[in-house]
Amino acid sequence: MPPTESGIDPGPDETFDRPLETPLEPPPDDALDDTLDLHLPPDITALFSDAPLSADPDDSPAGGDLLDHIAGWHPAPTAAGPFQLVPVRIERDLPLISAWMNDPAVAAFWELAGPEETTAAHLRAQLDGDGRSVPCLGVLGGVPMSYWEVYRADLDPVARYYPARPHDTGLHLLIGGVADRGRGIGTALLRATADLVLDHRPRCGRVVAEPDLRNIPSVAAFLGAGFRYADELDLPAKRAALMIRDRAHRHLL
Repeated sequence: MPPTESGIDPGPDETFDRPLETPLEPPPDDALDDTLDLHLPPDITALFSDAPLSADPDDSPAGGDLLDHIAGWHPAPTAAGPFQLVPVRIERDLPLISAWMNDPAVAAFWELAGPEETTAAHLRAQLDGDGRSVPCLGVLGGVPMSYWEVYRADLDPVARYYPARPHDTGLHLLIGGVADRGRGIGTALLRATADLVLDHRPRCGRVVAEPDLRNIPSVAAFLGAGFRYADELDLPAKRAALMIRDRAHRHLL
């Protein structure tokens, strides 16, 4: 079961959600921000400084049918600029994603701290699969600033814990840009990404997520992004709030 969403930003009191596999231990004090206060070395930031990231459908299995060809999805407009999901390419993106995973605030939840190969193995498990989970960089205004996993919730182990419907689509996320802290960026990007899913996946009637029930700021961010509080779930490592954004209500909430 992939990690749950991290770094969601409802406002100034952000926190991180816990992956389903992680034991329920108190988070470190520095895990209460919605983004990671990272100072990346020039060799990492230079990876993205010369040209826009490619979203070529041939870059990865993200071009597959299970998630309706994410690599070809158009950018979504947001108040902070155009936002696009760009499928991960390990040879291009691994240094940046691994740097995020090695921040202590993120490592407490994703458990992917360590050498780059630790993160690479997590990414390959998705990229070498059948396309039911697609790792992506979130690119805002041309800058990669978040990591997302868009996955088929109806084909995921989480479907054992709620009445899943065919083509339910789940979201996990981690926001990594310090400049995006405390400005409601997480809420805006949750709404934009849910809209992207619904725009490009006509068979999908719902976008779902499962933040920790105790994580009130995270639940508030989903509510602000048009999700509804549908139920409480007893997942293996946490009691979760089942958050759902319904296609039928997307223009009302």
